[in-house]
Amino acid sequence: MARLARLYAPDTPQLVQARLARPLATPQDATPAHSLDLVQEWLFAEVRKRPVALHGWAVLLDRVVLLATPANEEALPRVMQGLGRSMASRLIHGRVFHERYRSALVDGDWVVPCLVWLESLPVREALVDVPARWPWSSAQEHVGMRPDSKLLKEHPAYWGLGNTPFARQARYRDLLHAGLGQSMATRIQSGIQGQWALGDEAFINRIAARSSRRPAPAPRGRPRKTPPSDPVTK
Repeated sequence: MARLARLYAPDTPQLVQARLARPLATPQDATPAHSLDLVQEWLFAEVRKRPVALHGWAVLLDRVVLLATPANEEALPRVMQGLGRSMASRLIHGRVFHERYRSALVDGDWVVPCLVWLESLPVREALVDVPARWPWSSAQEHVGMRPDSKLLKEHPAYWGLGNTPFARQARYRDLLHAGLGQSMATRIQSGIQGQWALGDEAFINRIAARSSRRPAPAPRGRPRKTPPSDPVTK
């Protein structure tokens, strides 16, 4: 079966997840801080070289997750390829990623939920008890626990959380602490797994005219047949 083409649309955020072929450690092992620091360093270096607006990120034991808006169709693939090369030559000998990274296009209303989803992954993986205690993600910066790295380029949806940095950080801290409902978390997971768009029907229709392929699954079942018209009698 042919591989599904990458889904891309101009000026549209993408949620990206790349799973490692072999985890850096298990949750029961000591945290491999040096390895995680290296992956973070290489990721940042690749983002700085490419026309990519990075909105959020997380490096975990078994995956790398990003929310970013690329300026062109090749920018994010180049980031992930460069990261893979660095990891293969200096950290992991052999295959780095389990498969091609998966991605989903994200509507503006879904940007903040996607940030909460990716920054909460360390909690769901039982690595920490609250998201901001995992230093290898953008969570600490979003809640004001870490100085501005000058790498994040916040999406307007995040800026809309408050009129000042303190107000935005406080509001986002509340959202991160509350977490996502199960239905929204499942929708995000399904979107990135299926590599579809996350948004309402209007967003899907708007993206369909500009994206590199169909942004949502086709309806199940065979197309309905149009009944033949009655013959004209004279």
